[in-house]
Amino acid sequence: MAADAEKTSGTPTDADLAPGERLVRTNALLAEWAACAAADSAPLIDRLEGLGYPVRGKSREEVEAILKGPPARA
Repeated sequence: MAADAEKTSGTPTDADLAPGERLVRTNALLAEWAACAAADSAPLIDRLEGLGYPVRGKSREEVEAILKGPPARA
């Protein structure tokens, strides 16, 4: 039923998107989730820093923007 609502609202569902578009959409959702989760998790901040994302001391919005791009270092 939710899928029907999306189709009638004009918003494409994942099935309507090309694989690359689905990946971009999924990455954006994961960046948003991780930014929210990182606000309450020092271990997650440590892990993201270890992966090359300079997120320590950043706002939720800044963390989200950083996670939408590639790591600053490998």
